[in-house]
Amino acid sequence: MTTIKSPVSRSNVGPLVTVGVLLAVLVATGLVALTGGAGSVITGLADPGVVTRYGITVVRVLAEAASVLCVGSLLLAAFLVPPQKSGVLGPEGYAALRTAGIAAWGWFFASVASIYFSAADAAGRPVTELLDPQALLQMVDAIEQPKAWVFTALIALLLALGCRLALSWGWTATLFFLAVGGLVPVAVTGHSASGGAHDVATNSLLYHLVAATLWVGGLIALLALGWRRGGHLSLAAQRFSRLALVCWVVMAVSGVVNALIRVAPGELLTTDYGLLVLAKVIGLLVLGVFGHQQRQRGVRGLVDGAGGGQLLRLASVEILIMFVTIGLATALARTPPPQEVTSQPSNTELLIGYDLSGPPTALRLLLDWRFDLVYGTLAIALAVVYLLGVRRLRQRGDAWPVGRTVAWVAGCAVLLVATSSGIGRYSPAMFSVHMGGHMLLSMVIPVLLVLGGPVTLALRALPPAGKDGPPGPREWLLAFVHSPVSRALTHPVVALVLFVGSFYVLYFSGLFGAALNYHWAHLLMNAHFILSGYVFYWPVIGVDPAPRRMPPLGRLGMMFASMPFHAFFGVILMNTQTVLGESFYQALKLPWAGDLLTDQRLGGGIAWAAGEVPVLLVLVALLVQWARADEREAKRLDRRSDASGEADLAAYNAMLKQLAERGEGKPPGG
Repeated sequence: MTTIKSPVSRSNVGPLVTVGVLLAVLVATGLVALTGGAGSVITGLADPGVVTRYGITVVRVLAEAASVLCVGSLLLAAFLVPPQKSGVLGPEGYAALRTAGIAAWGWFFASVASIYFSAADAAGRPVTELLDPQALLQMVDAIEQPKAWVFTALIALLLALGCRLALSWGWTATLFFLAVGGLVPVAVTGHSASGGAHDVATNSLLYHLVAATLWVGGLIALLALGWRRGGHLSLAAQRFSRLALVCWVVMAVSGVVNALIRVAPGELLTTDYGLLVLAKVIGLLVLGVFGHQQRQRGVRGLVDGAGGGQLLRLASVEILIMFVTIGLATALARTPPPQEVTSQPSNTELLIGYDLSGPPTALRLLLDWRFDLVYGTLAIALAVVYLLGVRRLRQRGDAWPVGRTVAWVAGCAVLLVATSSGIGRYSPAMFSVHMGGHMLLSMVIPVLLVLGGPVTLALRALPPAGKDGPPGPREWLLAFVHSPVSRALTHPVVALVLFVGSFYVLYFSGLFGAALNYHWAHLLMNAHFILSGYVFYWPVIGVDPAPRRMPPLGRLGMMFASMPFHAFFGVILMNTQTVLGESFYQALKLPWAGDLLTDQRLGGGIAWAAGEVPVLLVLVALLVQWARADEREAKRLDRRSDASGEADLAAYNAMLKQLAERGEGKPPGG
């Protein structure tokens, strides 16, 4: 592989980051000592020792700092500075990629250390006793937190190797999304993943963590670019400024939601946890002020050509404050929330995050709402962004079919209902309701979304970069649509296996029963249902041109090929004698859900009957598309005939006359 040497000088941001990390460590350990978080021992467990109690805080700060540097550097390399026209990273992106690789190694080693410390802390044993591999494996297998650090360490290792091998923009963007995914395992196994309302707490924490990482990491990468006098600083600052504003809003809203779940307003000033929350709020407000000054002075100065000195000074102070907030967040992770001590949630609330009012009547399924912060927010955001794109087209005089808008908004509305109404509320507790939501997510919502033509709308609404301009969102979208990943996923066989085969793998392999115990698994299942359905229906009835073009009969054949598998899946569920996820449903102890096998058979009937709904929608859509295609072809031929006049007919008559003169034939009918 060819090695590229960066022409830029070594960044001077290293000392600043080192000071920030040390500051975060001091803040975290000091607050843990003051609040007693280091001395809190679970009842029945021995004291793991001072090294374990404080070491777990130190290694977590190091892991979070390394993850921030890795994600931020990949963000800069993939989206803040442009690559070369060949698709290979430019000097600025390559330097950021190498920084991300170094940070990924730090993330890996800190995650490995966190495996030992978190296992020792949870077991109440000194960390030295877990140096024995067999003892460590036993702890990792039994405790969720060290298991999460194992997955994080594996992702960090992949990132470290990938950053060493990657040179193209496509692989850099892939590494960025992998790095963001590396933030999830630990986030979904902490305080927010246990106790009452853990569904809302986990969802809000995911928003908070991703937004904070993008903000802090992106600012550090931007500062490093400025210190080494790299090119495209003005472009990177403008793009990051818009992203930073969104991140600040997301952090503020998600932070408030998460705090209100864990601490009551009256406990903000009376508990250590509440005081730490207030300190984070103050830090967030200060960061908002610095971010506003950064946009008003630093970024504007770059755009006006006044230089980046003001931006670099503001960013340096802002980074130090951000590291202080990282220390505060780590201290919060080590401090038990007061509500976990003063209140005892019910068994149902412990398992699914909330209580249920009674059996799932039709009225409760429609009106008993619990807003899903992930998919409910996603549904609203997708609808708003789509409508903004339609408005932009109409403002410049371009038309957009009303039917596509109706289909897209309807798909977003069904997504909101399937995840936030009584269907979404009862779905974790009853198999029949879960199966109804599954059918909506995989067989109704994708059909409506692909009929909305979001890619076509985005390509028409987003401004092109121009011949010599740096690639932007429009070019990124085109690169994804034409990427090998899109071509592989939309292959008829692959799409069919993902769409239909996943039903059998999930429900008949034991994965479903294991996933019921974890909120993050529910999020992952819903994402798979939607994406696999979208990938299947995109080449079949999608308005957007698919990476692989299929003839009309091929589309119809692909649809009919999936029908027997859906019907057979429902029949198996209706006739099976084994309850899927029986231990979880029995642990809920719902008095009105005693016959689990009957409820499962009802779910199988829903799966069998629901297969007819998308078939009808697809057939109608295909007929409409074929009719419109024939109409367009007829209009094209008419325009061609009008343009050429009677030239074709005259040529044909001349040919017949010539044949008649030669005696080789007679005109038809003559």
